Amino acid sequence: MNQPIELSLEQQFSICSFATQVQQMSHEQAQDFLVKLYRQMMVREATYQELLKQQWGLDSGSSMA
Repeated sequence: MNQPIELSLEQQFSICSFATQVQQMSHEQAQDFLVKLYRQMMVREATYQELLKQQWGLDSGSSMA
């Protein structure tokens, strides 16, 4: 996995659009937005972890012994 992942043209456009929106925000708006975005990323990560645990049978309710 040494090669960087390429973004699609749609994803690249989305990033440019996002950058334009952020540039128009005040400093306080940008800070608030970043905190909310970071929280959303943490929730997504926790959701992925929980889904993987369930898929692999590693959830706390299963018995491995």
